[in-house]
Amino acid sequence: MPIDPSKALGAELGAGTASWEADDVILYNLGIGAGNPPTDPGELEYTYEKNLKATPSFAVIPTFGSMMGIGGVEGLDFNFAMLLHGEQEIILHKPLPVAAKVTSRGRVAELWDKGKACLCVLEVDTKDENGEPLFTNRFSLFLRGEGGFGGEPGPKAGNAAPDRAPDGTIEVPTLPQQALLYRLSGDKNPLHADPDIAKMAGFDTPIIHGLCSYGIVCKAIVDNVLDGDTTKVAGYAARFAGVGFPGETYVIDYWKEGDKVLVQAKSKERDAKIISNCAVMLRA
Repeated sequence: MPIDPSKALGAELGAGTASWEADDVILYNLGIGAGNPPTDPGELEYTYEKNLKATPSFAVIPTFGSMMGIGGVEGLDFNFAMLLHGEQEIILHKPLPVAAKVTSRGRVAELWDKGKACLCVLEVDTKDENGEPLFTNRFSLFLRGEGGFGGEPGPKAGNAAPDRAPDGTIEVPTLPQQALLYRLSGDKNPLHADPDIAKMAGFDTPIIHGLCSYGIVCKAIVDNVLDGDTTKVAGYAARFAGVGFPGETYVIDYWKEGDKVLVQAKSKERDAKIISNCAVMLRA
């Protein structure tokens, strides 16, 4: 059955609850490469309870439970094997605490007809125990083979890198076991651990999670552009332009543009894009 926006657009996905503590934050931070070098005072703020801080990109982790309802949305029938995570955006209404209990509610916010695919945007609002907004996630899902339903193609991707030399370049080495660490924060897709599954998907070895790359880039900008101050991040958006492999070095270029930092990242070894159309929005 084709995508039917008259039924699916605006559909609620239901509510999901989640909680996290210091150990969850530390595990996530280790999963995106924190702790190198292990005695560095700035790295210890990510990996040790004393002065612990949450990387802004951690906000993607508590929302997964609220998205499970997508499979039951009328008018949104698709093959999960054909789903690609195309883009991710986080809006941080206030800085992330290192421990919290939250409730998230998701909905189908946008449906765009890309011809051979449907771009489905899920918007998930997360509130704290007091009912106050904490953060909003926008997951852009590329549903291959589900286009042609007669909808609008949607806006073009924003946050393009400027046509000038970057203001700075950061190199971030990843660990050979990076994906095995990151999966412990909740994404157990075997593509990132099982060599046989990776080969079936067309990769020589398991790949790094897109959201792990998302976190690696976010942390790099916080540390190298924002002096390690995670509270300066008001939002963060990125497009997944390619894949990273464990053990590679990410080359991250950035441009300071008013109230945002524009970013792109590639593999040093393959000169292949990993993250593009990326922006870190700064808190006023």
